[in-house]
Amino acid sequence: MATETRPTPAELHALDLQDRVVAGLRAQGYDGAPTALEPMLGGHSGLTYRITLGEQSFVVKAVPPGQRAIGRHDMLRQARIMAALADTDVPVPRICATDETEPGWFAMSLVPGESLEPVLDDPAVEPALAAARMLRAAEILPRLHRVPLDRLPVDADPLSPADELARWSRTLGAVPPELVPGADRLERLLADATPAAVAPVLVHGDYRLGNLLSVGTEPAALIDWEIWSPGDPRVELGWFLVFADGANFPGVGRIVPGLPTPEQLVERYADGATPPAELTWFDALGRFKMAAIMGHNLRRHREGRHHDPAQELLPATIARLIETGTDRLT
Repeated sequence: MATETRPTPAELHALDLQDRVVAGLRAQGYDGAPTALEPMLGGHSGLTYRITLGEQSFVVKAVPPGQRAIGRHDMLRQARIMAALADTDVPVPRICATDETEPGWFAMSLVPGESLEPVLDDPAVEPALAAARMLRAAEILPRLHRVPLDRLPVDADPLSPADELARWSRTLGAVPPELVPGADRLERLLADATPAAVAPVLVHGDYRLGNLLSVGTEPAALIDWEIWSPGDPRVELGWFLVFADGANFPGVGRIVPGLPTPEQLVERYADGATPPAELTWFDALGRFKMAAIMGHNLRRHREGRHHDPAQELLPATIARLIETGTDRLT
């Protein structure tokens, strides 16, 4: 006698979401026979799918079932900022449909391109191409920082350098000290020399080649807007510089010959103007932030909350980030 197989809750959620997405896209004038929602890799703050109607393809991001649409899970917040940037010179996907009914979702145009971090991701990017993409990313970043905040759906107060340090200190504080040796000293050095904030700008929050779709050397779309905010542009620049040197990631990354130096990237970002002040502190903050994130992930793995043997490769990188961050402030 055959055993009846019932759909799992995840499958039922996907079927319901499929119907809602197709109806929402058709309401916006998109037509054609739909494909099934196809899960896409990448991103940890929501569910990401691909769907095609006729000859048009879309990326759908949805709030996971059982999650509230707040913080990183607020998909519609991402849609609002990308829609606001649509007529600027910041490359973003086109927002095609949104639905605020819980669990909320939005659909955006599927932008062709690669979003690979040369020093971390596979497949490896050819060195000359990686260098060209990094320089172009340094040219795109000031476009983001020039967008007037009064034309954006700003929903929070600006984050100062002190606020950023406090945020990542909280993350680090939940990590056992033996997983992040020396981080307490780096934290004190950062606290003792925290720069005053400059005029706030739009900050993506995770600006790097891994979040910038490129076609050849040209940036096609900046994606993954989970943690955008108004803030200090130097925080973003310091974070970007962490990924300019594979030596920052022993055991998990690679050395890519010919990548631009941090000085060259800052020069390209400044575009003939005076480079931002006190960047050494923000460089060190970027390393502190990455060490806190990796320490958090390693802790979750060792506690059995998210089993991933690859996390056991992180201790050497965590140590290197803390050591080099400390060296920059002493």
